[in-house]
Formats: sequence, structure tokens, C-alpha cells
Amino acid sequence: MVNQYETVFIVTPVLSEEQMKETVKKYTDFLTNRGAEIVYTNNWGMRKLAYPIKKKSSGFYYLIEFKAEGSVIADLEIAYKRDERLLRFLTVSLDKHAVAYNEKKRNAKKAAAEAAPATEEEK
Repeated sequence: MVNQYETVFIVTPVLSEEQMKETVKKYTDFLTNRGAEIVYTNNWGMRKLAYPIKKKSSGFYYLIEFKAEGSVIADLEIAYKRDERLLRFLTVSLDKHAVAYNEKKRNAKKAAAEAAPATEEEK
């Protein structure tokens, strides 16, 4: 059965922008190659960590929301554990309420972005 999941991972801050993009592409490709459908991705950027991890006080946060078989998650988390560039990761299964909430939040953000240029043109 296909479920919807959300995974967030923190990449070490010592990487260049190009290496960061390569890491993200690696995991989005990993998912699509295993039959997952990427619903949404979001780069949260560099953020300060609540506590040091591997002597780092900040990291690049990245979110991927996707639909996949449950068996894909075990493979994904093994790949995460083997990657030295990742400081932390968390993958959660979304229930129907979380899926609806995420869609509502994305639609509101999209509507706000579309409305903003229209108000600037009126000036």
C-alpha cells in the first residue's frame, strides 16, 4: 500500500552550495528510482541547531514529502545512516489529516505569492 511520508534531514554546514544540491538530488533520485512520487520539496536553508551535533552548531535543513511503499523507508534510512554528510534525519508517515494540512498550507502560501505581485502592480 502506498502511504504519504515526510522526511527532513540536516546536512553538515561545511558543504558548498553545489555539494548540498548534489546531496538533495541523491535522495530525490533514490526515492524516484524506487517508485516513490515526490509531492513537495522545501529547502529550509541554514539553521542553528538546538545543541551541537558532531561538533557542528548549524546545518542545512531540507524537507521532502513523497508517496511510496513502506518498504522504501527502510532502504532510505539505511542510505541516510551511511552518508557522512547528514547530521540527523527523521521520516514520518502522514495520516490523512496531516496530508490535508500540508496541502492547505501550500495552497495558502501559493495564493499569497500570487496576490503579492498583483498588489504591487496596483500602486
